[in-house]
Amino acid sequence: MPQSKKNDGMIMQAGILAVAGIIVRIIGLLYNSPMAVILGDEGIGYYNMAYNAYTIVLLISSYSIPSAISKVIAQKLAAKEYRNAHRIFKCALIYVLVVGGIASLFVFFGAGLLVQVEYAVLPLKVLAPTIFFSGILGVLRGYFQAHRSMVQTSLSQIVEQILNAVFSILMAYLLTKAMSSRPESEQLSYGAAGGAIGTGVGVLTALLFMLGMYALNRKMILRRVKRDRTPFDDSYGEVMKMIIMVVTPFILSTFIYNANVFINQTIYENILMRQKNLADTLIASQMGIAGKAVKISNIPIALASAMATALIPGISSDFARRDLDGVKGKVAKSMKVTMLIAIPAAVGIGVLAKPIMWVLYPQKSSIDLSSALLSVLAVSVVFYSMSTLSNAVLQSIGKLNSPLINAALALAIQSGALAAMLLFLDESYAPYYYIIAMACYSLLISIFNSISIRKNLKYRQEMGNTFLKPFLSAAVMGVVAFGVYHGLYALLPVNILALFVSVVVAVIVYFVLVIRMGAMTEDELSGMPKGKMLVRIAKKLHLMKETRDGYDGFNEMDDSDNFDRKKVPDIEDDDYWLDD
Repeated sequence: MPQSKKNDGMIMQAGILAVAGIIVRIIGLLYNSPMAVILGDEGIGYYNMAYNAYTIVLLISSYSIPSAISKVIAQKLAAKEYRNAHRIFKCALIYVLVVGGIASLFVFFGAGLLVQVEYAVLPLKVLAPTIFFSGILGVLRGYFQAHRSMVQTSLSQIVEQILNAVFSILMAYLLTKAMSSRPESEQLSYGAAGGAIGTGVGVLTALLFMLGMYALNRKMILRRVKRDRTPFDDSYGEVMKMIIMVVTPFILSTFIYNANVFINQTIYENILMRQKNLADTLIASQMGIAGKAVKISNIPIALASAMATALIPGISSDFARRDLDGVKGKVAKSMKVTMLIAIPAAVGIGVLAKPIMWVLYPQKSSIDLSSALLSVLAVSVVFYSMSTLSNAVLQSIGKLNSPLINAALALAIQSGALAAMLLFLDESYAPYYYIIAMACYSLLISIFNSISIRKNLKYRQEMGNTFLKPFLSAAVMGVVAFGVYHGLYALLPVNILALFVSVVVAVIVYFVLVIRMGAMTEDELSGMPKGKMLVRIAKKLHLMKETRDGYDGFNEMDDSDNFDRKKVPDIEDDDYWLDD
């Protein structure tokens, strides 16, 4: 199979997962708006504190399972060892049942150790069983992702978030009303616990969906296992050892990479409560306001997460075959596509922060602060996208310790910076310090990861089409979007209408500029979801030349490499049976 076709397939699979990820995050924002009305900034703060602590334990127990499992199974599938691939799947299930069970019990009985604010304990206890179900769900998603099929994972994510949204709103409302005779903070704590119930219902429903998908494909799975002519079987002991050896670095690097939110929250709570003597209800409100900005900024990062998920099986297979050109081509194309979306998204969020916040979180008392925090955090969209993608690259080529070391170093620097700002600067600006620390962390880890990739792959990302042209196009787009919004709002003061029109105009302006500047070729555009339609539009508007230019997307730092490239037959078509 030609390399360009493989890359386009990877981009398409990533696009499917990215669309699902964006839909999931939009649903999350939409249901967070009524949740904010029901619970207020204080109640949302209790929920966010509990959820951040839950996320940390989930990271340790099962969050990295899909990526880790997809990596090891993809390597077996590349060698057509279907029987061994299925053994890995079964052992992974045993692993998550044990680890997830222990983690769930720890969270339930140790909730008071994980959160400092009393009223966040109850929602954290309610979240505990969800950890157990998440592990099983992660193994099933990883198994399908190893076959380079993202449809099942995408659909399960959408199903999960829809049920999460419905039951979170419903249970938060019912429990808040049921506890209306209790003190306000206790009432809001129960409401936050209702939101936690919704999270559990969503995960359980997604698990049932994925079990159904596996059941539909079970006969095909077992038939391929039976046809396998591999002369040896990995023992279950060897498989379990391999899972632990691969999963552990994934867990540690992912844990440290994502632990900054929980660690920042812990530093924030301890210093402001114990050193600055601020009330815990005020701190909860500030965390709730900052959480709004974080949720919005996470939407465009969905593309990088999806690209990373789609990237791991392909790069792992290419690297196992010693196909360094294939590895570099995938990295180059995925980084370029990610930046083509992340850069304008960051600019758009930055210049339209307040209109966006008015639509999603229209609480008048905190709108100015939440909008300002979102504008500051917007730059992290680019750096988090880069670091998420580069993490996946390093893990895929077996450099599992590099993301761990890089994340730990970045975490130590940003934690020290946050503590210093909270201790020695005016505490009235504390929410800004929290957001600035997050932005610095994303910058540091993207720099450290880029250095590691350059060192290990002798690879340097092309700069002009990947970064410079999208940035210039996005800068012009940002000026236009800002002007259109404020001009239209002055004539017709309807926020959502002015925002919608300005976003549509911004998308058109960016699309025209990025094509005219030559930042994207026809091959790259057609490889994206609905890409062929976009190519036809670009040609009708005379924005794109008729030629189909090839693109390598990376600069060789050294013409020679130490690998003995072997030509390996392409994967047979039946390796993609899960794409249906």
